[in-house]
Amino acid sequence: MMWPRSCKPTERVKVATSKAATAFFRPLHKLENWVGVIALGLMAFLPVLELILRTFFNTGITGSTEYVQHLALWVGFLGAMLTSREGRHLSLSEGVKIFPERFDGIAKAASSLVSTAVAAGLFWASYNLVGFEMASPQTIGGLIPVWVAESILPISFGFITLRFIWNAGGPKAQILAALGIPLAYVLGFPPELFGLDLEFILPSTILWPAVGLLIFSALLGAPIFVVLGGAALMFFYADFVPVASIPAETYRLVTSPSIPAIPLFTLAGFILAESRASERLVRLFRALFGWMPGGLVVATTLVCAFFSTFTGASGVTILALGGLLLPVLLKGGYKDRFSTGLITSTGSIGLLFPPSLAVILYGVVARVPIDELFLAGVVPGIIMVMAVVVYGVWQGRGGEIDRPPFNRDEALRAIWQAKWEILLPVIVLFAIFGGFTSLMEAAAITAVYAIITQVFIHKDLKIFQDVPGIFVKCLTMLGGIFVILGVAMGLTNYLVDAMIPMQAADWVEANVDSKITFLLALNVFLLVVGAMMDIFSAIVVVVPLIVPIATIFGIHPLHLGMIFLVNLELGYLTPPVGMNLFLASYRLDKPLVEVYRAALPFLLVLAAVVLLITYVPELIIGVE
Repeated sequence: MMWPRSCKPTERVKVATSKAATAFFRPLHKLENWVGVIALGLMAFLPVLELILRTFFNTGITGSTEYVQHLALWVGFLGAMLTSREGRHLSLSEGVKIFPERFDGIAKAASSLVSTAVAAGLFWASYNLVGFEMASPQTIGGLIPVWVAESILPISFGFITLRFIWNAGGPKAQILAALGIPLAYVLGFPPELFGLDLEFILPSTILWPAVGLLIFSALLGAPIFVVLGGAALMFFYADFVPVASIPAETYRLVTSPSIPAIPLFTLAGFILAESRASERLVRLFRALFGWMPGGLVVATTLVCAFFSTFTGASGVTILALGGLLLPVLLKGGYKDRFSTGLITSTGSIGLLFPPSLAVILYGVVARVPIDELFLAGVVPGIIMVMAVVVYGVWQGRGGEIDRPPFNRDEALRAIWQAKWEILLPVIVLFAIFGGFTSLMEAAAITAVYAIITQVFIHKDLKIFQDVPGIFVKCLTMLGGIFVILGVAMGLTNYLVDAMIPMQAADWVEANVDSKITFLLALNVFLLVVGAMMDIFSAIVVVVPLIVPIATIFGIHPLHLGMIFLVNLELGYLTPPVGMNLFLASYRLDKPLVEVYRAALPFLLVLAAVVLLITYVPELIIGVE
């Protein structure tokens, strides 16, 4: 091999080492990919096959629902392994430079040490859970022992631990990160096993300094799940409660009946985003609305609403559509700043519409019927879309914006070309609200429909060349979400057992005497939470805290759900750390400060809508 003259010997060693490592790990990576692809594929096709057999042959697959629920566990935590492999875990400091660049190596090594310790602690907790379950006769579908399904938890956290060490940096950083394993091992046993009595001094000497260290590690770049999982480990440890409670809560949440819908709807969103569906929909909405003032804004908003209903607030909409929509808006005469702000603000605009992943998760955690939440979100969702559209129409007034005349033939051709995509939300709504399928089956139908239409009808994707790679991308994003959900549920379980929500409710009842004051404080609090946390972990951690307080003030559960979700959506646009701001900066290749300025007008427009939804509950269907 010939090396460039400019390549120094140390750089040559690094390149050679990297290539050798890639060759060494390639078989493992392929195995991970294919196991994940098969698990996600079974999740999608098994419920559809069950539905066909039940409908046309009056039979079914024994234990089908249980299998799919436990496949969700495997999909989520196989995905977490891939997320760790790719270094894609969500962090609170995403896109923010806290320290000067010369300290990057130290910061990464320190955060890797903490991350390794927490991941190793979660491995130990999961290993203990599997050990406990091996003595249980409980099975899945009457065939597979439950502990076999749960074994993915220690496997996943074990790989994550090793990858935190491997990705820490150079050899010295890797050695430092590896010290997290013995640290987790020591903290995995109650002190009394060593003949120590630390019952009274433990919280003051270890617990809160450890929590402080976790918060500091978040500033250094440690993933969100490390902060939440580490806090859960330390709280349980300080109370001498077995840490196996954390993966036990993870198992309970992920295998609940509605959660499997999240990976299936996400898969449908990824299939659509990776195909040419976005081009067909842009053509459709442009043909229908391009002639009117602000027509391109209407088209952009509706396309983003369509995609974000399936991808949630994950940012996939911005990443998938940003590069397509920005040139269209600029060519149509809109200014660069306005176009950037529009794409950034509509990245989560469909959050309230079925089959929104955030709405599903909120319903599971808050124990509110999901179909009622979807109905409750119709009017607030339409108002949010219309607010952006009205602002866009106002911006589109005058003679600078290109407004081609309405062309009936082009509109009909665009409708015919996009007919399969137009039918998708109709099928979802019919399946969910018609009572013909469960939410999980509706999600499976959606995923399979997306695959069939984009692979075999439109032929945008090739079944063997393209689809497995899309599955892997989907798994990687799901892994980042599910590992957060799992550890967040463990932390929530501790907070509930410690009566924190009830204590908070008592304090608010004693110190806040006005419903209006409480709602205003709730708006501010949720805006901060939405700017600092991803929406999924925020739902799991924060909802159990605010539900008892909202009950005191007589806030309807559906109204509270809408307040919660629209505030968190707004938080994604709130500087300095709103997630959509960073994603737009990355996808549109714009400086972050420029994206801040571009998104500000839309932030103010949507903030007005949030206040309207908060203080006018009559807008929400189902609230009396």
